[in-house]
Amino acid sequence: MTSGDTQKIGAALVVGGGIAGVQAALDLAESGIKVYLVEKLPAIGGHMAQLDKTFPTNDCAMCILSPKLVEAGRHRNIEIITTAELTALEGQAGDFTATVLRKARYVDINECTSCNECTAVCPVKAPDEFNEGLQARKAIYRPYAQAVPNAFIIDKEGRAPCTNACPAGVSAQGYIALIQQRRYTDALRLIRERIPFATVCGRTCHHPCEGRCNRRYIDEPVSIQALKRFVTDRIYLGYLTPPEKAPRTRDEWVAIVGAGPAGLTAAQDLVKMGYGVTVFEALPEPGGMMRVGIPQYRLPKDVLRRDIDDILALAWNSSSTPPSATPSSSWSRVTTPFS
Repeated sequence: MTSGDTQKIGAALVVGGGIAGVQAALDLAESGIKVYLVEKLPAIGGHMAQLDKTFPTNDCAMCILSPKLVEAGRHRNIEIITTAELTALEGQAGDFTATVLRKARYVDINECTSCNECTAVCPVKAPDEFNEGLQARKAIYRPYAQAVPNAFIIDKEGRAPCTNACPAGVSAQGYIALIQQRRYTDALRLIRERIPFATVCGRTCHHPCEGRCNRRYIDEPVSIQALKRFVTDRIYLGYLTPPEKAPRTRDEWVAIVGAGPAGLTAAQDLVKMGYGVTVFEALPEPGGMMRVGIPQYRLPKDVLRRDIDDILALAWNSSSTPPSATPSSSWSRVTTPFS
């Protein structure tokens, strides 16, 4: 209190977002005290949210709990901190400093509208803790319908050994899960978030990911490279929608010497950033050592051309031209020979 005992100062920390914690936070907030409500789970409500009835009155548990959750979520004096735990407490009663460790949610609470569309496309399933593991949920989920905060969270347990072993960091477990659901186009799109030459890697990569696959402790590693080749061949046998052209947002042009894997990858990344790009290559065709250093039986030239064509398809048609360059409608021209 102040000297006049008319204004509250300081703040209170309530650890645990069960029914007791929520009620304590509401009582403190109504008295004018700023309250930090810390809960280790993605939503407040505790075990009471899991119950159907309460003892001994046999009243509906959610009918009692839900209005309090809504009130706590809207109260101006309550700040809810979920996926967090108290790790240290220093000081004394009335004058203390608390250290709270907050885990990543991987979903922006302020942007999430709880439309539930993300769960429809998520390929990964996990046991549902809210229902005591009696059914499965998706890796991105909301604990229950009345959850506060009313936002989704991604359940992520570090990085898989295969992903760590991949020099490009491709999410092998991600695109394998998509292949399992026959979502081949989505699987290829996920692969290409990290590597533009998915078809090439499906044939020539030395697959260090398979050497780190945990399945090897049971029988043998998952054939990750073969699955990558399968999904690229499967997509190209059918109709593959060309990549959407990257918008040109910058006036600068960038010159890249060499149309090998590094040069073409750099060109793709720069175009996605909005730059204009000119690639210079000494050989008659782009591809670098992928084209001239890998034998035909290992990497057919038409297969290599698939990935190159997809990179070139990102070209943004523009009337502007780089300085000292001939007019062109595409950033992706490859000038040969280089002199």
